Amino acid sequence: MYQQVLDPVVNSLAWSAAVAAIPLLLLFVLLGVFKMTAWKASLISLAVSIAVAVLVYGMPIGQSLLAASEGAAFGFFPILWIVINAIWVYQMTVETGHFDVLRRSFSSISDDQRIQAIIITFSFGALLEALAGFGTPVAVTSVMLMALGFRPLKAAVLALVANTAPVAFGAMATPIITLGKVTELDFDTLGAMVGRQTPILAVFVPLALVAIVDGRRGMRAVWPAAVVCGVVFAVAQYATSNFLSVPLADVVASLASAAAVVALVRVWQPANTYTEVAEPAAVTTHTGPPPHGRSGGTGGSADLPEPDQNVEDARADVVKAYAPYGIIIGVFVICQIPAVKSLLDSATFAGNWPGLNVVDVNGDPSSMTKFTLNLLTTPGTQMLFAGVLTMVALKLSVSRAARAYWTTLHQLRWAILTVMAVLALAFVMNLSGQTITLGTFMAAAGGAFALLSPILGWLGVAVTGSDTSANSLFGALQVTAAYQAGLSDVLMAASNSSGGVLGKMVSPQNLAIAAAAVGLNGREGDIFRRVVLWSLGFLVLLCALTALQSSPVLSWMVPS
Repeated sequence: MYQQVLDPVVNSLAWSAAVAAIPLLLLFVLLGVFKMTAWKASLISLAVSIAVAVLVYGMPIGQSLLAASEGAAFGFFPILWIVINAIWVYQMTVETGHFDVLRRSFSSISDDQRIQAIIITFSFGALLEALAGFGTPVAVTSVMLMALGFRPLKAAVLALVANTAPVAFGAMATPIITLGKVTELDFDTLGAMVGRQTPILAVFVPLALVAIVDGRRGMRAVWPAAVVCGVVFAVAQYATSNFLSVPLADVVASLASAAAVVALVRVWQPANTYTEVAEPAAVTTHTGPPPHGRSGGTGGSADLPEPDQNVEDARADVVKAYAPYGIIIGVFVICQIPAVKSLLDSATFAGNWPGLNVVDVNGDPSSMTKFTLNLLTTPGTQMLFAGVLTMVALKLSVSRAARAYWTTLHQLRWAILTVMAVLALAFVMNLSGQTITLGTFMAAAGGAFALLSPILGWLGVAVTGSDTSANSLFGALQVTAAYQAGLSDVLMAASNSSGGVLGKMVSPQNLAIAAAAVGLNGREGDIFRRVVLWSLGFLVLLCALTALQSSPVLSWMVPS
């Protein structure tokens, strides 16, 4: 058995926090400064975290390795299980040529890439986040942008930056449900508080996307579309989370914002249209016959086809092109029905990770040693079922579907290694006490903790890649710090989740998924350098908002 300690370095919380931060800082330095590939940086940082756990924290080497193995397993199931099957669905649409049809359909809304970026990565990405989460929006929307002619690096950056405001309510509000469990605070109250923070971010995210696509010129040209999208999303997310249903917040907001932009472009168009020429990238184009005999991609690794908005697609082809996403939505909605969910939950198995025995500083068993194998309720399995239905809907043979699955696994091979290594690193840091040391050190800031609270959530997601995991890790700590500092426990707990959404874009897990999706394996560092300032900039905004909400200035925003 191993009992966690908070201050192993000369009994000093400050010095212990400095040492505990080394593995995480090393990971970001290797990625951002030395431009090391993500899987190598993750493995090196994992080794360093194990060394810190064993040599500094006194964790037995066997327990540290078991912690790493649990993290690696969690990285594959449920996280990678979701991403693999989501990309498989995409690969099947590429295989049949229907992804080209979908691309032309989106182009028919607007041939301006700035508006396409808003609709696809923000609105459609938010819908995917609401239904699946765990990296699915980044994987799917980035390849959709490439099909529309976006350069791979820009597509990855856009997908990551867009995957912020919807994250706290992702996977049918799983992060907030988890936060309620670990803090013993009312789930609806927490959802309402998060719904009074992330909508503020949502107003600015579409503008940031336009700036990434076309800089200041783009913002001057298409700011009406960006503002309409952001404001409608924000209002819908706030209203739904506060007055209707917390789990449905992103579903309603995503559909409302997309509808608003589509309605706007029917009566308004920017003065100039922005379209860039796509650069060659190692992405897989379809090898089968295109719909109704039209010529398509060349097969294998090749350049994406040039945009061909002038092609007239048969209505049946358009329906088939949208069918996979309709099937995904249908499957996920049905699986959320209480009776169906209860039935599927019968295939859930939970228990302590074999041989792993860790207690916290108070001597209570750590909840992180419990591993849950939810075979049917996990979004990954539901995505797999949606994929089988997609195979039938697109009339794809079993052999071609299997080939698409193998292509997916080959494309994601380095991302799979990276995600498993990063989650192994996270579990070693969490179970040894390194992460708790960092959180406790920040919680000692007293009244100033209101300013730092979102940073703690950001740190948790940067390490684990999951807002749910960050809430599990720091939720109770946020409440304890709030009591000690005389702050609102609901506000601090919600700020953990809201701050966490901004760590999503710099998480090595998501960086690896984005790089693999657009064919830029090994260039995670390049993507990191282009998103880190956006992440930190939004984090500063949220820290200021939280500080004001903890003061008389905006205290009226905190639900009683």
